[in-house]
Amino acid sequence: MVSNFHLPPVGYGPGSQPEDEAELQYMSLPQDMRTFTAHVPDVEASAALAPAMGLLAALAEAAERVAAGGAPERFDLSPLDAANRRLVADTMLEGEVAMKIRGIPAIRVQESVFAGVWMLSGAGLDAIEIGAVPGPARSRAFEPSRRGNTEKAGAGVVNAPALLAELLDKSAAYAGATHVVNMTLLPHTEGDLAWLDARLGEGSVDILSRGYGNCRVTATATPHVWRVRFYNSMDQLILDTFEVTAMPEVALAAPEDLTDSAERLREVLEAIR
Repeated sequence: MVSNFHLPPVGYGPGSQPEDEAELQYMSLPQDMRTFTAHVPDVEASAALAPAMGLLAALAEAAERVAAGGAPERFDLSPLDAANRRLVADTMLEGEVAMKIRGIPAIRVQESVFAGVWMLSGAGLDAIEIGAVPGPARSRAFEPSRRGNTEKAGAGVVNAPALLAELLDKSAAYAGATHVVNMTLLPHTEGDLAWLDARLGEGSVDILSRGYGNCRVTATATPHVWRVRFYNSMDQLILDTFEVTAMPEVALAAPEDLTDSAERLREVLEAIR
C-alpha cells in the first residue's frame, strides 16, 4: 500500500538555519509623554487658608479675562504666610515651559500645570503672572548678554553671509509677520552656525519647552531674531530654525489654554472645599 505521508525536505523550518552572530538592534521608541492630571493638595479648607483659596479663585477669573483678550495680570505672593504659600505651590506644581531671564533682577520663570499661569521668582520677586507669556520675557528678550560682533566670514563660512543679510533685513522691517529660516533644510556648515551665532549675539531670554521631546528657544541680541531648536525624545536635533518674530509660538499659551486653565483651577478649588 502506498502511503500519502511525505517527510519534509531537509533544511526547512524553525531551527534549520544558522543564527546570525549579531542580533538586530531596534531603535528604542518614545516612552513618556506629559499629560495633565489634576492634583488636589492634601489639605482641608479652613479660615486660615482663605487667602490662598481667594487667590486661586482670582487666578481663574484672571485667566478668563486674559483669554478674552485682556491684558496680562500679575499677583504678588509675598503677603501670603507659609501655609497659604505652600497651598499655592502644591496647586501650581511645574508645567512644561521654563525660562531664564537675565538682567537685574534675574528672573526664573516656571509655567505651572495650568497653561498660561506662570510662577516668577527672583530677588524681591515672588509672583504669579497670567498671560500668553510673562511680560519680562518680551521686554528683556533682546537686551544683549553678549553683543554681536562684526567679524568677517572666514574659512568654513559658506552660506551664512547670505542668511545673515536675510535675517537682518527681516529684523529691520519687522511689522508683526513671522519669518522663518529653516537651517535643517538649507545647506550649511558648522562654521556657518558659529559665525551666525557670533554676529547675532545673545539676548537675555532662554526658554525650554518640555513635552514630546524638547524645544529650546534662545533670544539673540538682534531685535526679533530667535534661535528655535526642536529635539526628539532621545535628545536628537530634528529641526533647527531662526525665527524673526516677537515671541516664538511654541512658547506662547493660546487663549484656549487659558480658558481651560480657568476651568481646571475651579475644579481644584471645588475638590479642596
